[in-house]
Amino acid sequence: MIVRAFRSVFMIPALLFALLTPMCAEEGMWTFDNPPLKQLADRYNFHPTQEWLDHLRLSSVRLNDGGSGSFVSPNGLLLTNHHVARGQLQKNSTADHDYVRDGFYAATPDQEMKTPDLEVNVLVGMQDVTARVQGAAKGAKDDADALKARDAEIAVIEKESKDKTGLRSDVVALYNGSEYWLYQYKAYTDVRLVFAPEEQAAFFGGDPDNFTYPRYDFDMALYRVYDNGKPLHTDNYLKWSAKGAAPGELVFVSGQPGSTSRQDTVAQLLLERDTTEPAVIQYLQRRVDAEQAFAKQDPEQARLVGTNVFLLQNSLKVYVGREEALSDKAILAKKQAEEKDLRDKVAADPELQKEYGGAWDDVARAVDLARPEMPRMRFRRADSQLFSFALQIVQYVAEVMKPDGGRLPQYHEAGLDSLRFQLLSPAAVHPPVEKLYMKTALNLAKEKLGANDEYLQAIVQGGDIDKTVDALVDGTKLGDPAFRKSLIDGGEAAVAASTDPMIVAARRVDPAWRASYVKYRDNIASVFDAAGEKLGKARFAVYGKNAYPDATFTLRLTYGTVDGYPYNGTTAPPFTTFYGLFDRAASFSNQPPWDLTPKEAAARDKLDLATPMDFVNTCDVTGGNSGSPVVNRDGELVGLIFDGDIETLAGDFVYDGTKNRAVAVHSAGIIEGLRKIYGVDTLADELEGKQ
Repeated sequence: MIVRAFRSVFMIPALLFALLTPMCAEEGMWTFDNPPLKQLADRYNFHPTQEWLDHLRLSSVRLNDGGSGSFVSPNGLLLTNHHVARGQLQKNSTADHDYVRDGFYAATPDQEMKTPDLEVNVLVGMQDVTARVQGAAKGAKDDADALKARDAEIAVIEKESKDKTGLRSDVVALYNGSEYWLYQYKAYTDVRLVFAPEEQAAFFGGDPDNFTYPRYDFDMALYRVYDNGKPLHTDNYLKWSAKGAAPGELVFVSGQPGSTSRQDTVAQLLLERDTTEPAVIQYLQRRVDAEQAFAKQDPEQARLVGTNVFLLQNSLKVYVGREEALSDKAILAKKQAEEKDLRDKVAADPELQKEYGGAWDDVARAVDLARPEMPRMRFRRADSQLFSFALQIVQYVAEVMKPDGGRLPQYHEAGLDSLRFQLLSPAAVHPPVEKLYMKTALNLAKEKLGANDEYLQAIVQGGDIDKTVDALVDGTKLGDPAFRKSLIDGGEAAVAASTDPMIVAARRVDPAWRASYVKYRDNIASVFDAAGEKLGKARFAVYGKNAYPDATFTLRLTYGTVDGYPYNGTTAPPFTTFYGLFDRAASFSNQPPWDLTPKEAAARDKLDLATPMDFVNTCDVTGGNSGSPVVNRDGELVGLIFDGDIETLAGDFVYDGTKNRAVAVHSAGIIEGLRKIYGVDTLADELEGKQ
């Protein structure tokens, strides 16, 4: 599943270094201001109009809990994956109603189920603000001051935009800071669940089949977006293709890829391979083991951690794949050759060499400084929603008292509405799960960092970890959103006076958190930023802007064809059918995780088994693209991205068009399933525009 792969919420957000590289024909996650018009014209004789591009952009959405989607009716109906909607299904579930396991359908509008904390964003405006952001750093005495100056100017730009337009306003760094763009979003927070199949239908084959193909997954779900209490009326939605994608057909994906590292320097990639990946794999495996053991004790415990285990196993597979990719001599040789080509071209021009030639050495020095910090960045974590609330509230009330440009970036004025929406989520927090997550994280921190680690000691104060966590979770009131709101509204005085044990612990942790943040920002991140900007500009000077930036969980356009590929000594077909679903289940004697749901089994005689179910294409996707629409030349929806093949796990670093494949649910298969497995003809009619 290509949900945004687990990125640890470390002390400092991971930095992306987006340069430009020569590409394969269908490689690229293109911004909508710089679509691949020449490539499409030369290879496919296709010339998308600005109207075509704008319609696709305005029909595409970002789901801020980690995924993509699209409007598929004029009445706010939004299509995404079951595994993207899974978090909201989980938050609405109870011991009596497990919507993840059993699915959900709202037969009438009044039955549509409100999501507790989902924000949906539509990209309605883009402005190049590079001159303002980069200009703010001119004359800075060092890299650290330059980074602060850029952050301050970004805060000004975002607030100006938010005040003027009312839109969510995010400044996004592209091409490693060689460009900065203001992205303006229409944000919707009244989002309601309409339909989701059972988990087993959506995730047929389970973790063993994840990141593989052929697949037989009905991985789709539907929300409806409301505006001012009524279903959103929009002219920007994707018309449904009844026949769906065909082999060899040109298709496009419009979605929100989370992050890639394709233009990192070799020094950065070696840091990933030797330090980051092993640490994250250790962490993920520890979490998976602890949560699976917890799940075995009781069915209700299994329900409570099921979604988290799903996400952790997905991320574990991703990071193992990343580590293997970076250990592949051919991939590393390719990255070394790319770097050498750029360095040689820069060195051949005295002016370029003077301006940019030292950037690689600067990155290498920053990598050397970062390496010893990595264990603290990876293992200093509490993994508790309650503790996260506490630390955010402690920081929130302090940061909002400062000038906007001097705040921590996550507390800039323009982003406070979205932050408060998350902080005041009414979703239930479950104490047994909080204890499990927090104990696992803190015991791992003790093992990796030592009992005297400053962050760990700020929480446990020399006491027993398990007993400390029990007291913190049992004693806190932060599970109540009204209590969280009272602290936020009460400001610094209320937080300072609070005796809530989680708040007290967060007050102790905050100085250590800030000290680590400032150390990394001023000594390492600022050097990466400055050197990365030089490398991005060097690429512009050498190669021009005939390429795309690394992924940033912002809207991108990719293109490719519906096509099988060589695998396991044979050839994978371009699409699978319902025949294959029943055959694969029978081949495993209908045993988990290849068992049919009762509804699927009962529908066998009603289904046209030759109907395509899933298919693969050469579009360039990564984590975050889950839920992205697949459209044809006419802009009609022909599929729904839900995964990639195993080769795409190297896609964070390289794209190989001979093997990299995006896996999608077929539009014809979605309609066939809705009508004949689930009997929801009204919903199918809305998708096909028959109402």
